[in-house]
Order: sequence, then structure tokens, then C-alpha cells
Amino acid sequence: MTTETQSGRARPEAIKAVPVRHPGRWVAIAVLAVLAAMFLHLIFTNDRFNWHFIFVSMGEGKRGAMFTGPVLEGLRGTLLLTVLAMIIGVGLGVVVAIMRLSTNPILSSVAFVYTWVFRAVPRLVLAILFGNLGILWERIGFGLPFDRQLGNLFGIHDLNTQFYSVKATDLLSGFLAGVLALGLSEAAYMAEIVRAGIQSVEEGQSEAASALGLSRGQVLRRIVLPQAMRVIVPPTGNETIAMVKDTSLVAFVPVTFELFFQLQAISSRTFVVLPVLIAACLWYLIICSVLMVVQFFVERHFSRGYGTAGRARMRLSGLTAEQGGALPAAEGSKP
Repeated sequence: MTTETQSGRARPEAIKAVPVRHPGRWVAIAVLAVLAAMFLHLIFTNDRFNWHFIFVSMGEGKRGAMFTGPVLEGLRGTLLLTVLAMIIGVGLGVVVAIMRLSTNPILSSVAFVYTWVFRAVPRLVLAILFGNLGILWERIGFGLPFDRQLGNLFGIHDLNTQFYSVKATDLLSGFLAGVLALGLSEAAYMAEIVRAGIQSVEEGQSEAASALGLSRGQVLRRIVLPQAMRVIVPPTGNETIAMVKDTSLVAFVPVTFELFFQLQAISSRTFVVLPVLIAACLWYLIICSVLMVVQFFVERHFSRGYGTAGRARMRLSGLTAEQGGALPAAEGSKP
């Protein structure tokens, strides 16, 4: 129905908007609510979880399974394994990625073979393999390579040019073997992540920087990598979280200075299985939750200026700078 105005024009009646109904959403919410209620009921009413064993006391005069001295030492070992493996993985991954993008066919081929091998072999197999590499050599040292062969060639028998050596079974076992297995495996994945990040930067950026006289190293450090970080950081955060969980694999090397190994030891001594596994899940959940929060802020830092909101903020800040900081005051004033 319309009404006449003073000018004689008909005014259209107000639109009666009917909101779209979503019955499927309410059904999904109801199903999820029932499942959540069942899960909470299971947790709080089933005595087999044995929360007292996990949090309060394993026995007379002992703390809960999550907070015993060996478990806390294993927690520190897990964090140390994660940090060292990621340092090796990120550092070596950047090198392998640059080699993979090199125009030199030898460097590119070596990088491809490296990523192919370490991405194909499961980390558990790598961890056990590195724990048994001491079988191949008696000692590992630094010196002139092929010293004995060169000595025999020139008639000098038993030539030994090593200035430092260590027993192989002492070096390639336990904690170091676990770090190397995880770090070298991670480097293969990080190489692909870094390569994708570098290739996401437009080629014109590098060409313009080279035209200004920057060397290839300067172009990589100052132009390409800072822009590629927006692409590199999110999967790197995911890899770090995955690495925390993968440290449990080195318990099979074995590495005793590790969280899951220490919790397994408690299970073996007390014959209590499920509560110990719940304690392990809780510790990994806590660590990964903290890392997720850190990842969120790091991603937000490196994504500044990208996306619709980021570009709008950058344009606004640019206009503010051109106006000498007068733009916000001008927007807030009314004529």
C-alpha cells in the first residue's frame, strides 16, 4: 500500500524482511549439545579415569603422575628436543630451498634428492635408524678424508690424519640421534615451505632490486624473504606444533630424557595405563595451546598490510602522514 506525498509521488511501503530460517543449524547444535553432555558425563562419572592418580597422588607420599620429578624432567627434554630440531630444520630448510631454486643443476638436484628421501621415510623409522647408525663405524672424527686410502696409495700404511674423534656408539645414540632424526626430517618439509614462500613473491620485485644495484644475497635478505614471511610463518607454526607431538617418537631410540618415555615408565611400574595416557594428552594439549597463541600473534605481525582491512589501514595511515596527522581530527569534526 502506498501513500501520497505533497509532490504527488507515491511512497512505497516498507519492506517486510523475513529472516532466512536455518533448521539444519539448530539440529546440528542439538546433536552437538547431546554429544558434549555425554562426554562430560563420561569424564566426571567414570572412575576409571582415576583423576586422583593423575593430579593428586600416585601413592603414599608421591605426587600425581603429571607432576612427578622424572615427568617434569621429561617435559623439559621434550621442549629442548622441539627447539633444537626446529632450529636445525628451519636453518637447513632455508639452505635446501635456496639450493632447490638455484640455476645450478647440481645444487638443485642434490636439494631435490634430499627432500625426496627425508619426506619419504617416516620419522619413527628415521629415529630408530639414527639410533643404530653407530653400527656402521667404530669412531667418528674430523680430519683429512680418505686418509688411509691416500696413505696406501703413497706407501704410508696406517696413516691417520684425524685430530679429533669420538666413539660412534656414544655419539649417535640417545638424545643426539633423536635431535638429528627430527631436525633433518623437518628440514625437508621446511625447504618446501620456504621455496613456496619465495616463489610467492613477484619476480618483478627481485628484478627491480637488482636494477638498483643490490646483490643476489641482498635481494634475498632485504626484499624477498621479508615478503615471503607472510606465506612461510603459518605452516612453520603448524610444523612446530607437529614437532612437539613427534618428539614422542624418539622414545623408541630410546631417549629417556623425554616426556612420553617417562610417562610410559610410570605405566610400566604401576600397571596403570589409561590415566598415564590421559596425563600425556594433557601435557601435549597444554604445550600446543601455548604455541597456538604464539602462532596467532606472529602471524598477525607478519600479515600487516595484507588483506582488505590491512590495505585499508595502510592507505589510512598514508593519508594521515600526507595530511601531517590531521586526518583523524578532520574526520571527527562536524561542519
